[in-house]
Amino acid sequence: SLSEDKVWTTVYHDLQMQTSVGGNSLEKLSVLQLNYSATMDQISAITSSAEYCEQFISYSCKMSRLLNTPEGNPYTWWVGKANEKHYYWGGSGPGIQKCACGIERNCTDPKYYCNCDADYKQWRKDTGMLSYKEHLPVSQVVVGDIDRPGSEAKISVGPVRCQGDRNYWNAASFVTSSSYLHFSTFQGETSADISFYFKTSASDGVFLENLGNTDFIKLELKSATEVSFSFDVGNGPVEIVVRSPNQLNDDQWHRVNAERNVKQASLQVDQLPLEVRKAPTEGHTRLELYSQLYVGAAGGQRGFLGCIRSLRMNGVTLDLEERAKVTPGVKPGCSGHCTSYGMYCANGGKCVEKYNGYSCDCSKTAYDGPFCIKDVGAFFEEGMWLRYNFHSPGTSMKDLVSRTLLSSTDPETTAPDLNLNKEELSFSFSTTKSPCVLLYISSYTQDFMAVLVKPSGNLQIRYSLGGTKEPYNIDVDHRNMANGQPHTVNITRNGRDIVLQLDHYPPTSYSLPAASDIQFNSPKALFLGKVIEIGKIDQDIYKYNTPGFTGCLSRVQFNQIAPLKAALRPTNASSHVHIQGELVESNCGASPLTIPPMSAATDPWHLDSASADFPYNGQAIGDGVNRNSAIIGGVIAVVIFTILCTLVFLIRYMFRHKGTYHTNEAKGAESAESADAAIMNNDPNFTETIDESKKEWLI
Repeated sequence: SLSEDKVWTTVYHDLQMQTSVGGNSLEKLSVLQLNYSATMDQISAITSSAEYCEQFISYSCKMSRLLNTPEGNPYTWWVGKANEKHYYWGGSGPGIQKCACGIERNCTDPKYYCNCDADYKQWRKDTGMLSYKEHLPVSQVVVGDIDRPGSEAKISVGPVRCQGDRNYWNAASFVTSSSYLHFSTFQGETSADISFYFKTSASDGVFLENLGNTDFIKLELKSATEVSFSFDVGNGPVEIVVRSPNQLNDDQWHRVNAERNVKQASLQVDQLPLEVRKAPTEGHTRLELYSQLYVGAAGGQRGFLGCIRSLRMNGVTLDLEERAKVTPGVKPGCSGHCTSYGMYCANGGKCVEKYNGYSCDCSKTAYDGPFCIKDVGAFFEEGMWLRYNFHSPGTSMKDLVSRTLLSSTDPETTAPDLNLNKEELSFSFSTTKSPCVLLYISSYTQDFMAVLVKPSGNLQIRYSLGGTKEPYNIDVDHRNMANGQPHTVNITRNGRDIVLQLDHYPPTSYSLPAASDIQFNSPKALFLGKVIEIGKIDQDIYKYNTPGFTGCLSRVQFNQIAPLKAALRPTNASSHVHIQGELVESNCGASPLTIPPMSAATDPWHLDSASADFPYNGQAIGDGVNRNSAIIGGVIAVVIFTILCTLVFLIRYMFRHKGTYHTNEAKGAESAESADAAIMNNDPNFTETIDESKKEWLI
């Protein structure tokens, strides 16, 4: 089925939903066998090439325990791939002998890790998804605790569902017309099914060929509008040609699917009509090949120039990438849409190739929206605060994740006491009340870092990393930051060196005193709005802490952690957040959007300086300009400027909206489903390219 752009492959079995077991105390164990509509090898091929697989499993119970305790032997288990027994249940994972409620800590009886283990006389159930695909599919469920009077259980197991093709982007680039990759002989005696995608700017070239004595099979791009499938099974060569009304060498992806069996042969390109040829009645039908399979230039012919990906021959994906790594003239991988449009993913958003274009993954940023340029921010009422815990003292897998995010660039850092040598902090805010604490980072030691607004409305950055009696302060005295306007703050520290950038002013460099330690030891939590921390707290911060910050904070990011976004958008990190008061999402603290200039190469509006002679292109105005006309022009400009200012003031007064702020994101971006759609809505230049590739996902 197609949902959004996700294609799910589903394999069904014959076990009824809610299959009853127990109810009579004769049998000690009940074994439920599942028979699938595909062989285990076929299912294994699906799960291993998929990106994600899941299978729903449910145990309804009445006085029938499921796993009992993590130490004891489980009463019920399931058998997966390779006949292995598994003692975890849906919603849990390998090695964790618990049900979903045990992980979420909301079981009927908190002493146990499954609802059914409470052994109640009323019906209870434990359900969830099994998603460790190496263990799927479920082939058997063995139910144990059904031999006592009154014990009953019902089992449901859903179909195996897999999504995403890990081989979808397995690609190779053919750089010269004599480049080729070779693979072992294609075994397609009675049936051949070959599919792949290609993109090229060349007008012809051989895609692939495999020879026999007289038999052969070959796919080639014959011209800019023709794809040919030819073969000989011993009764003369047969050729099928698909002619496209549009150019196929437009550097967009095109799909080719060629099939041959004893009855007929067919060729399809993209969504164009299928070309079919019936097989001749006499002659043998077996395709007998002996040479290697050549992908690209074969036997001195002009090979394909460009990219081929996802090449499947009779259901097996050929690993073009691995072979290309060791073959001269062929490069592994292929530049997809991200090479052309990846720069539109802003603020550290990651460009992700999609079946029909691309999208921006904003998960590691403090932004949102199709291009990661929408600030995620909130309005803080007086006394409200947010705490983001970097990790709990107990070490678990989740903490490893949070530590990776906490270290700015070094994912290898996994020691429980993480010490930071560098940080990057950026956010924007607006407030009219001072003094206040904007942001504070505490530690398990005496170390801290704080960004404060002093009683005068000036900003102060305070570092205390040990080694000095007093914290090190950076004071920005000449600007009132509590003026209700949005201000942006970017702080980067690397060892002793600190760089601070405020708003659009040039960055300023500072250096920690020689006596200061340069490690931020064991960071504990990040606070926004107010500091609620046990232990000794800096005197000034204690004073500034009441009544607390009132105003707006937006796009807060500390290394790879975005605490406000974690609070406002459900992510893996949301469990680290604690909020006091009601957090209201708002972009009132959003920094005014500035778009960096595009480079000439990527700017669709770039005019070559030779072809466009703009006046005053950075040079001084020539001496020949008449001074009087310059003065008159100046006076007129001042008058117009005054009128405009008055108009702006009036319009602002009439349409005052508290807390609204508009970015000049691509119009239509909000309603667009993806980054592609937003660009398409906005920029005529993109329509053509994306329309071409849209055809692709109707697989």
